[in-house]
Amino acid sequence: MPRSHANTRQSTQSNQVLRRFRVVFNAVRTHFKQIEKQVGLGGAQVWALSVIRDQPGIGTGELARCMDVHQSTASNLVRALQHKELIRMDKDTHDKRHVHLYTTPAALELLARVPGPLEGVLPAALELLSPQTLERLDQDLAELITLLKADETAGQLPLAQLY
Repeated sequence: MPRSHANTRQSTQSNQVLRRFRVVFNAVRTHFKQIEKQVGLGGAQVWALSVIRDQPGIGTGELARCMDVHQSTASNLVRALQHKELIRMDKDTHDKRHVHLYTTPAALELLARVPGPLEGVLPAALELLSPQTLERLDQDLAELITLLKADETAGQLPLAQLY
């Protein structure tokens, strides 16, 4: 096969994959815009609220683990939610450095109006994939990240904060 024909096929396939990335990114962005328009909060804040609602008394460190974000990101989310009076923080009775987080009635009303999924469309969709598909996707994306020479610490930022 002539070299130029192989390059054309490679380019066509690359374009198809690029279009698929665009579809994924657009679905994520559209979902977050819809949430923000409907309830006035960013997607990461809504997700954090839903975790706090589902795990009353959770600490900031555990919230970070549940959302798979950096501790400082979770702290910033908590601060913003507290400022909007959507959560309350109770100090631990034994260790005053630790806090327990609880949703307020206003937060529960807000969450009832949010179009799901609360964690975002991409995490929800990934949960539906088979373990084999997830493994393949993980390996292929790791290769792509290496080629991009991308900063892997960005993996600890919620997608909602990237838009």
